[in-house]
Amino acid sequence: MLLTVNDRARALTPAPNETLADTLRDRLHLTGTKVACGRGECGACTVLLNDEPVYACLTLPMACVGARVETIEGVAAPGRVHAVQEAFIAHDAVQCGFCTPGQVMAAIAMLRRNPEPDSAAIDRAMSGNLCRCGTYPKIVAAIHTAAQRMRQHDAR
Repeated sequence: MLLTVNDRARALTPAPNETLADTLRDRLHLTGTKVACGRGECGACTVLLNDEPVYACLTLPMACVGARVETIEGVAAPGRVHAVQEAFIAHDAVQCGFCTPGQVMAAIAMLRRNPEPDSAAIDRAMSGNLCRCGTYPKIVAAIHTAAQRMRQHDAR
C-alpha cells in the first residue's frame, strides 16, 4: 500500500492489526507521535488525516490510503518551528512534554479551521487531548498567541 506521510509517499505493508501509530513510529521512525493510553482517550498520538485530527492509536494505516497524514515532524520546514510550537515554548505550555505533539497537532487543525478562536472554541477543540501535568491555561494562552501570529503572518 502507498501511504502519504508529511507529503512523502511511502510504500508499506503493515500487519493487519498494526495501528497508524505503530507504522509511524516503528516503520517510518517518526517518533514524535506518542502513544500513552493506546485506547483513544488521551490524544497524545494525535496526527492530522486530511487536516483533521485523528488518534493514530485507533487508526489503521489502510484507512489512510489516498489521504494525507501529517505528523509533528511535518508541520514546519527542517530547522524551523511552527507558530504553535513557538507559542507553546514562549508560554511554557510544555511540562513533561509527552502530550505536546498531540496538543500541537490538535491546535494546528483547529487554527486551520478557525483562525480567530475564542477560549471556548479552543477548549472544545482541545478537549480530546489530556495533559497530566495540568498546563491547560498555558496551552490556551499559547494557542491564542499562535492564532494572532498566524493571522499577522497571513496579512503580510
